Amino acid sequence: MTGNASPRHRSAQVVEDYLRPTYYLDADHPRLRELRERVTADTTDPVEKAVRLYYAIRDGLLYDPYSIEFTPAAFKASTILSRGRGFCVAKAVVLAAVARGAGIPARLGFADVRNHLATERLRQLMGTDVFYYHGFTELHIEGKWVKATPAFNIELCQRFGVLALEFDGRHDSIFHPFDAANRRHMEYINDRGTRADLPFEEIRDALARYYPHLNAARIEGDFHAEAAAERTSS
Repeated sequence: MTGNASPRHRSAQVVEDYLRPTYYLDADHPRLRELRERVTADTTDPVEKAVRLYYAIRDGLLYDPYSIEFTPAAFKASTILSRGRGFCVAKAVVLAAVARGAGIPARLGFADVRNHLATERLRQLMGTDVFYYHGFTELHIEGKWVKATPAFNIELCQRFGVLALEFDGRHDSIFHPFDAANRRHMEYINDRGTRADLPFEEIRDALARYYPHLNAARIEGDFHAEAAAERTSS
């Protein structure tokens, strides 16, 4: 791209950059292609495609903060999809990858959030109620970027009494500040910006710094069962 390219050309080039497969956003992998074709085969409308893919990832992949494995291969969209579960960053990676494969420019966004409704065991393991590098997806639809947060599947929301995040393809879908009982749910406390690809080393090093007692190890547990148990006892 030359230095004297028009603003419109530069804008088109930037959008094109968010369509390319990467190591992590391996949009051309057969697993992602099968999901994309199954969910969007009968529509060409980008809004409809985006909405269908959002719900396929939101509810088709279980939210699981205990499924983190700090290796590059574990953060590939195809690997996450094969496991059928992942935490917020992992689910955002899958949504971004399948969106790119469907011709929708996509990028990853990150923010620090205070989560008031984590389970007691998860809070103890983390040593805080702040989730650093919470991940979401941004999709370029009808000429603008819109936020999509596919983190919590509908079953988990019901167990926690949390309002499920809906997405219409035109408006930002971000965490509600309060839950269904009007208790504090999520607070966005720091915006870490967007990336064209997953900044694996940056996130790995940050989480090791913020949660040193976790030692970047995979934690075993059933987060959904913990959520259901706490909901029953409260």
